Amino acid sequence: MVERLLESQLANVTRLGHLAIRVQDIERAKNFYIRLGLKLVWDDADWCYLEAGPGKDGLALLGPGYKAAGPHFAFHFTDKADVQDAHIKLKDSGVHVGQVHEHRDGTASFYLKDPEGNWLEMLYHPPGGIPGNQQP
Repeated sequence: MVERLLESQLANVTRLGHLAIRVQDIERAKNFYIRLGLKLVWDDADWCYLEAGPGKDGLALLGPGYKAAGPHFAFHFTDKADVQDAHIKLKDSGVHVGQVHEHRDGTASFYLKDPEGNWLEMLYHPPGGIPGNQQP
């Protein structure tokens, strides 16, 4: 049975990398999570990205005006080809997937829904981490 599942494997997921949640007050939420010890990596007017610990587990805070994506979780890949491969395999298997987008922070991703309707993202995360737009 496992062999049959592996034959039809759609992606090589190795890491659950971040969660994205909707917040009403981006500054209040950002300050709260920074005070919990998360590091601000990317800060924008309508969203921000924070990381925790040596594994750099991520939390994206999406403000009320942020429209590019909604609440979701993301699997991270350190090889952009793995994201492209997953996109092709999922699409070919009949799963509705969005287009692969290159993001301004050096990542690339696409979105899809699981069979239960939960949004997820397949994200290329550079091996050295997200360059960020914050001063160290």
